[in-house]
Formats: sequence, structure tokens, C-alpha cells
Amino acid sequence: MSSTEDEQLADLKDWWTRNGKPLVTGGLLALVIVFGWQAYHKYQSNQSQGASVLYQQLLETTLTPDGKPDAARVADLAGKLNSEFSGSAYAQYGSLFVAKVAVDSGKLDDAAAELKAIVEKPANPALGEIARQRLAQVLGAQNKAEDALKLLDGDADKAFLATREELKGDLLVQLGRTDDANKAYQKAKAALSDEAAVGGLQIKLDDLAKGDA
Repeated sequence: MSSTEDEQLADLKDWWTRNGKPLVTGGLLALVIVFGWQAYHKYQSNQSQGASVLYQQLLETTLTPDGKPDAARVADLAGKLNSEFSGSAYAQYGSLFVAKVAVDSGKLDDAAAELKAIVEKPANPALGEIARQRLAQVLGAQNKAEDALKLLDGDADKAFLATREELKGDLLVQLGRTDDANKAYQKAKAALSDEAAVGGLQIKLDDLAKGDA
């Protein structure tokens, strides 16, 4: 603890000694509530800044001559994020980064473990959906397409519907269920905005049509 923090703690203890007992009065109680609320938000802000710095350092691990992250550095920084800011969005973004590095290294089991942890308790719905779709991709790469499809059951937010349905189509193709795959791709296409590029998705639909010919 710094000398400044020691001084603040001493001031707070002194204030409590002088005013703690009369807190039953409304005015002083309101003052304490406001003081506590401000202190909480200051703490939250400091926490966010600390997590942000660690996450920025994590992203900077890609700034190597070959553009590949330093796996050991990634693991160290992600570990700090998870230990110091467990459950936060920054920590989970770090886990997504770790999962990507694991996939690039062929360590699919490690990637799946990172992603499952987010899916089970996401910091927010968007992170949960991103992790869910990436986990489904990893399971597909592990020849576990059926498990991946189960993971994608249920409704998805409109913003993620197109990518989810396209991924389902890919998994269904992997299982040889071309009719179902075509339906999924059509749903994905319908969910895209008018401005979105359809290119890759249309190629998949065309390939299925050729297979039926």
C-alpha cells in the first residue's frame, strides 16, 4: 500500500471515529452512501484501466517480425487478466485471444477449454455468442460436428444470426446433410443486411446446387 493510500485510510478511520455513531441521522447516512458510491466507481474505473493496459499488452504480442504472437507471453498476460480481473469482459477477450493462438498452434483441446469457460459464464451476451460460435468451429475441426450443432441450438441475437446459420450449414455439410445445410445457408443469406457481402455464402450455396445436379 502506498503512503497516499495509507493517508487516505487513516483519514477514513478518523472520520469514522468522529462520525460513525451519528450515522443514524438521514443527512450523514446519505453522505456515506454518496461517498461509498463515488469510491466504488473510482475503484471500478481503476480496475477497468488496469485490465485495459494488460489487454493492450496482450494485443501487442502480435507485433513480432513474423506477426505471430509470443505464446509464452500470451499465456502470462492472459493469466494475469484472469487472476486479477476474473469474469470481466477484458479477461474473456483475453481468453478468446488465447484460444486463437491455441488453434493456430493445433492445440484444439486447449482452445476448447478456454472457450467453454466463456460460454458457461459470459461477461455479456455478445461475448457468450462469439465464444459459442468459435467453440462450435473448434468442435467441428475435432470431428465433433454433432456436438457443435447442439451448441448452436436455440435462438441467436439478430446481429449474430447470419454467422450462426452459416456455421450450422458448414457443420451440416461436414455431416453429409446437404438439404439441411442448404436451408441453413438460405437462413444465413436472409439474415444478412442489404449492404452485407454475400459472396462466400453464395459460393457455398452454388456448390451445394452443383452437387445436386
